[in-house]
Amino acid sequence: MNPIAAPKNRLILITGPARSGKSEWAETLAKQTGKSVTYVATATVDPTDREWVERIEQHRRRRPVDWTTVQQPIDLAGTILASPASSCLLVDSLGTWVANLLEQDEVTWEKTLRRLIDSLAVAKSDTILVAEETGWGVVPAYAAGRTFRDRLGTLVRLLGANSDAVYLVTGGYVLNLTEIGFPLPSNDR
Repeated sequence: MNPIAAPKNRLILITGPARSGKSEWAETLAKQTGKSVTYVATATVDPTDREWVERIEQHRRRRPVDWTTVQQPIDLAGTILASPASSCLLVDSLGTWVANLLEQDEVTWEKTLRRLIDSLAVAKSDTILVAEETGWGVVPAYAAGRTFRDRLGTLVRLLGANSDAVYLVTGGYVLNLTEIGFPLPSNDR
């Protein structure tokens, strides 16, 4: 199989550690669809944080000029539902999106999570999701860090179970987990 073959799947999840190449792989797959691409940025820009602004600019410079960029830090489900079948959504990143919603209580978070999962189940467009892996280290010593890690980990697991393809990008390599692995039994979430 050609590792850069155009994805024929509706939902693709790309996960891995920081600075591993997740976004570049997502961009490669989005280009291969041949569809109009909408880049959904979940980050907000703080002009006083020069390092953050530079990171965002690096991403912008890599994207083709004909891609549309939508800044959506909160309502991913609404953006997904509004996207036409002729497009490919590239959502970068779910970790930032979870962080944006970290202050939600558990009941509200569960509703937000369910709305996202439900929107992906009926999405018309191809959707490529970029997510960070945060649970490979020590358990955070503070409550907000544990909440973030647990929410993102649960989200990635749910999405992986519902994705047509799941890629792990680490150490500069891309692994297609759906080809070399097998899914865990359902956790009936």
